[in-house]
Formats: sequence, C-alpha cells, structure tokens
Amino acid sequence: MGDEGFAIGDRAPELELSDTEGATQGLPAFGEASATVVVWTCNHCPYALAWHDRLLDLHADHVGDGVRVLMVNSNDAERYPADSPEAMRERHAAEEWPLPYLHDADQSAARAWGARTTPDVFVLDAELRLAYRGAPDEDHQRPELRAQWVRDALAAVLAGEAPQRPQTEPVGCSIKWREA
Repeated sequence: MGDEGFAIGDRAPELELSDTEGATQGLPAFGEASATVVVWTCNHCPYALAWHDRLLDLHADHVGDGVRVLMVNSNDAERYPADSPEAMRERHAAEEWPLPYLHDADQSAARAWGARTTPDVFVLDAELRLAYRGAPDEDHQRPELRAQWVRDALAAVLAGEAPQRPQTEPVGCSIKWREA
C-alpha cells in the first residue's frame, strides 16, 4: 500500500507533522543535527512496543551528540483507536517520552518515505541523506541487542562514514492504511 520511498544516499522527503501537544515538528534544518533518526511506530503493535525502550535508550545515549530522534504514527486511527491522537497524547505523557511523537493523519509522510512497518527506522546524516533503513536490531524479543543496527549506523554517520549495513528488512506490524 505504501510507496517505495527513497534510497540510501538520497535526501529525505519533507517531514512536518503535529506532535502530541499540537505543535508542528519536523526534520532539523540542513546541518542543524549531527544525525536524525525517524522511527515509524504506534501504540499497539507488539514489535513496536518491544523495541520502544531500546529506541528511547538510544535517544538518551545520543542526545548529547546532536542526534535528533522523532517517532511517527501513521496508522488509521479510525480503524485502530489505540493509535488516535488522543491515545498518542496519553501514552506520550504517561510514559514521559523525552522526544516528539508525531501524527501523520493523512498518511502522506508514510507514503513519501515508503514506511511499511512499525517499527521502520530511518537514519539520516547531517545533510538529511538516508544512511540506514530497516529494523532496530535482529530480534524484537532480545532487549540485550539494544537496537544495535541503528547504533552501528549512527556511529558510522557520526564518524563521517557510511554504515557497513545500510539496509535491513523492517520487521513489525504493517502500517494500517486507510481503506480506499
């Protein structure tokens, strides 16, 4: 249902969405962040929930490095009320997320980026070029893996290098597209 998105080395499509407080958030300006991680996620998918703490830990470990992390929910909130803006706001507040949780109400961002699953992780360099795309690590049931694939990609980007593993298959629940 989603489009192909963009390839490794390509500049990321625009991303400007409302967060849980109603403020507009998006990608940093060119060169404003040392790297940006954009994660498609949601409130109900067991894969997204399993990887959630690992991704928050990654954010905590890299916030001092100028890395920006954004979480995006594009699921059809009418068919999946657990992913409604209200439910997103409640979860964001209750869990005290230290990063933005953005709502892609019309699913245009997911289509432009080619996001397919929750989670689906995109790591961008300082020039907002795609350096890594895929799963956080090899197994959602093994928290000790600590989102290692994303960490490896970030380490390479922060060192000014290309990741050794630029792409993996995103694993998780499919994005819940609106019925046509």
